[in-house]
Amino acid sequence: MSVVLAVDAGGTSTRALVVDLSGRSLGYGRAGGGNPLSSGPATAAESLGTAVRGAIGQAGTDPSTIASTTIAMAGASTHLAADDPRNRVIADALIGCGVDAAFGLRSDLLAMFCAGTPALDGYAMVAGTGAAAVRVRAGEVEHVVDGMGWLLGDAGSGFWIGHAVTRAVVADIDGRGPATPMTPALLEMLDLSSGATPPSGPRPEALHRLVEVLYEMRPVRLAQFAPLAFAYPADPVARGVVDAATTALTATINAAIDPDVDGPLVLGGSVLLRQEVASSAVERAWRTGGRTGPVRLVEEGTAGAAVLALRDGGTTVDDEVFDRVASSLAALR
Repeated sequence: MSVVLAVDAGGTSTRALVVDLSGRSLGYGRAGGGNPLSSGPATAAESLGTAVRGAIGQAGTDPSTIASTTIAMAGASTHLAADDPRNRVIADALIGCGVDAAFGLRSDLLAMFCAGTPALDGYAMVAGTGAAAVRVRAGEVEHVVDGMGWLLGDAGSGFWIGHAVTRAVVADIDGRGPATPMTPALLEMLDLSSGATPPSGPRPEALHRLVEVLYEMRPVRLAQFAPLAFAYPADPVARGVVDAATTALTATINAAIDPDVDGPLVLGGSVLLRQEVASSAVERAWRTGGRTGPVRLVEEGTAGAAVLALRDGGTTVDDEVFDRVASSLAALR
């Protein structure tokens, strides 16, 4: 029996799924971050191998029966040919699992869209650590907005919000900005709030310690502070951060809209899934642009990677096949 292998290789986790050509999920495996760009080639290869071996083992599948592999991930590698030397780490990891069939790379945003709907046209927006929106037409990504990373974009993302929170807190302690309840909350999160320490120099000791801790972090880790902006709706400073974030996210989705494409809107990422004020703002902007389709929330893109793998293998994914993928995947978890 021929099967296909689908992999959703994210920055924090990698999920692999063996699926038969009817859409029945047979085996599921999970491991750590599998994106070579964000996790590094060695870690990505190890995670990919662990997830794929787990899926093959649970399915009881001979790797030689895998007809093709589809890997969904973020980054420039998805725009390169599968045999490009920069993708060698992926090929080697698959071969190490006994999978020697051809593999293809697809956008993680397209996988997110396909995890929410079998439709071939529509939109997807993700706002987690990063933020981006895509317009999908005829089953392919036609247009991408943002997703430029923490330095150049990701407006309204968890990082973007967390960065604004930390800047507001620093300004509060420094006396440049208004007081905000986010300040003691952030200091407590970082275990910096135990007792008042007298100044040891020209700056407040709390500020000195806070700056030291924050600069030791990788920039994207500032995303962990994003929930603080939503925790204090009565605070003008926090509300200003949230308002700026929702304005940025609505600008992103508006830039993706084409009058000729309606379809569903699929939303993913912690900011949109956990913060109704953000998801509602995005939906309002999308509908103001004339869209009438359903809005669906998706936790992650494994089912979408499976849909793409099936399509790459020649299967037409209709509502019945889509529902089979989703329900059989849920049963494996």
